[in-house]
Amino acid sequence: MSIDLYVDPICPFAWVTSRWLLNAASATGRSVALRQMSLAVLNDGREVAPPQRAKLEWSRRVGRVCAAATDQGGSSTFGNLYEALGARMHHGDGNWADAMVKEALAATSCSSALVDALDDPAWDDAVKAAHQRSQDALGGSGGSPIIAVDGRGFFGPVLTALPARDAGIALLDAVVTAASTPEFAVLQRPHQGPPSTAGAERR
Repeated sequence: MSIDLYVDPICPFAWVTSRWLLNAASATGRSVALRQMSLAVLNDGREVAPPQRAKLEWSRRVGRVCAAATDQGGSSTFGNLYEALGARMHHGDGNWADAMVKEALAATSCSSALVDALDDPAWDDAVKAAHQRSQDALGGSGGSPIIAVDGRGFFGPVLTALPARDAGIALLDAVVTAASTPEFAVLQRPHQGPPSTAGAERR
């Protein structure tokens, strides 16, 4: 069974989902591949409020670094860098800066010189290609996160907090069952954000 989770590093919902999924997959002997997508690309050409615009600019800049790191180190490099970025973006003081990205690079096997990709638009096409793979997996247009089980993609799961271990395992089993049911299409209810990341730093 293949499980892919497409995430934008700036998305707190995706961060909580990734913590749940990696924990539950490890507990049940499943493997997960973390893959890049881009909220900046998704929202290209849309009118957004200034606070959201600032976050999308971070999505664009960090996405370039992720694309450069993947190009340099291979597909597994994204997951390692995502872990380092997420720990700083979603459990820090909320003051995102270029130095934070450099620290995340230093915490992995990535070259610290990749921080220069933040403002290098030469990587934009690679980010767009990565994002398109997430949309192809979904079969439509959707945000972060997107989960694909054996190639069948869904937007979400969107979690407002990290579930307890047994509940998390049960949720993964339910997602796998839903994804394995060809007739299943969508299940959704309103939610508010941002999510609580308390406890979501653990794996």
